[in-house]
Amino acid sequence: MFTGIIQTIGKIVGSEALDDGIRLRIDAGAPFLADVGVGDSIAVEGACLTAVKIDGGVFAVEVSRETLDCTVGFPPAGEVNLEKALRLSDRLGGHWVTGHVDGVGAVRVFEAVGESHRLVVEVPASLAKYIVRKGSVTINGVSLTVNEAEGLRFAVNLIPHTLQATTLKRLEPGKRVNLEIDLLARYLERMLLEQRSGGSGQGS
Repeated sequence: MFTGIIQTIGKIVGSEALDDGIRLRIDAGAPFLADVGVGDSIAVEGACLTAVKIDGGVFAVEVSRETLDCTVGFPPAGEVNLEKALRLSDRLGGHWVTGHVDGVGAVRVFEAVGESHRLVVEVPASLAKYIVRKGSVTINGVSLTVNEAEGLRFAVNLIPHTLQATTLKRLEPGKRVNLEIDLLARYLERMLLEQRSGGSGQGS
């Protein structure tokens, strides 16, 4: 589990093809990895991945074909948002983020508005119903509040700190982004469907 508060920006320094996916080496810096061990989870651009090797400030992860198919992918030498898994004693600064990317959206507008930036993203129809004004959404691992939501598009405001601390500053119209909807929306939908169908929601 994560919060969507990015802790550092890493850089992909190696990519190797596997039988069913790829193996990445990511330079995160020794301070970030000081309390990380092999087997720990790290969100990379919003996708929950497992550290399989740690060497100084570099860690390795193996990305399955399924993960590659439901994300924008991981370009060689690209920068990536990184967040370590949430500890029970940590502050929940963003919202509950699972690191399971729900789909891919496309940037339609990325424009300066005063000192901040307005970001408009178009989403698949299957995800649009879960995104509401003043609700939460995760873009490339970053927890954000939805300011506008209409049809297949929603807008968020990016303050200077968010731009400086994440890879979102490199966005531009046409770029694709990883999306994770608010987990609560999924549970609410299931509960409402159960109520309408008269089901108990209990297994046999």
